[in-house]
Amino acid sequence: MTAGDNPTYRKHNSFVDLRHKHGNIQEKAIARIRALQDEPQRGKELPKEFGCILERALQNILADEVNETPCLRLTTSVIEEINTLADNELPRYLVHRYRYEIYPQLCKLDDYPPYLQIEPSSICNYRCVFCFESDKTFTRRSAGFMGHMPLDLFQRIIDEIHGKVEFLSLASRGEPLLCPDIEKMLAYTRGKFLNLKMNTNASLLDESKCHAILQGGVKTLVFSADAASEPLYSQLRVGGKLDKVRSNIERFQKIRATQYPAANIITRVSGVKMSDQQNLDEMQGLWGGLVDQVAFVNYNPWEDTYHSPVNDISQPCSDLWRRMFVWWDGKVNPCDVDYKSTLQVGNFMDGNLGKVWRSTEYETLREMHKNSARQQKEPCRRCSVV
Repeated sequence: MTAGDNPTYRKHNSFVDLRHKHGNIQEKAIARIRALQDEPQRGKELPKEFGCILERALQNILADEVNETPCLRLTTSVIEEINTLADNELPRYLVHRYRYEIYPQLCKLDDYPPYLQIEPSSICNYRCVFCFESDKTFTRRSAGFMGHMPLDLFQRIIDEIHGKVEFLSLASRGEPLLCPDIEKMLAYTRGKFLNLKMNTNASLLDESKCHAILQGGVKTLVFSADAASEPLYSQLRVGGKLDKVRSNIERFQKIRATQYPAANIITRVSGVKMSDQQNLDEMQGLWGGLVDQVAFVNYNPWEDTYHSPVNDISQPCSDLWRRMFVWWDGKVNPCDVDYKSTLQVGNFMDGNLGKVWRSTEYETLREMHKNSARQQKEPCRRCSVV
């Protein structure tokens, strides 16, 4: 997708292209999954309902032909994640991957979202042309949207979801490395999640933060960069400098290689595909030696959702069954396209996240989408995410 188009947007599978440097990785992953299927005691530590999900996931992945819809299949990015896991983590991963991929297609819920995004900071030092941080009515301090999450609030959220949510992102509306407590936050997540992803523009990635990431619970680290040369980089990532970002990523890679060679972390440079000027071969040439993956994701016109034209999309938004967002101040939102929280479904301060996930407000919004009535809701009728 390029700027100017407005088809439906599938955020959970939005790669235009993804390149990795690990050769044939699928064979190893499939062999481990077959070994798990042959294990009589597989999944014995899982709750009963999760044991059933594990069996379904194994059948989907290993069958030569699968006639059922929807069906869990392995993408390159998922296979890379599997290859970072210990054998005893694989059953849990497949269960939660199934919940993440399949439950939204079935409009099915259980007690917690498959994926949670926590916002350490809503503030960003960039003003990327494709991002809502370019909306001055959002970034103006007096509007009340800007702030950093307090450490105690973050710890309380982690305490609740530990063992219930396995896929977590530390990123949302802002740059997480701007949060004063980000290093302590990372330390608090250590060993608690199967996949913890963090997105950063890498402009603030100093030596101390490199160590905090590599010592913490991060399993997927995404460096957001959209070009391999100037002036295109700084035209897209307004306020950024390509040389500084490259230098910071080089530092991270050197520290990782020399001091944390056994770290099970996937690194990726990922850009938003805006135009034909952005070339993946050039991206691979600049970044490929520094990270495990290089990718582009589709552009989604969310820099000002509230003034986007009304569309005719009636398909429900899968994120209503896939993920939930917690802002720096405890507000709980069903999506980040609604970056001003007009759809707010609760606040962590008022109760636990499980209750919010199954709240009346959330269920009402889901029912509207299921009944092809998203056009009755702002900004859903202007949003292309399905």
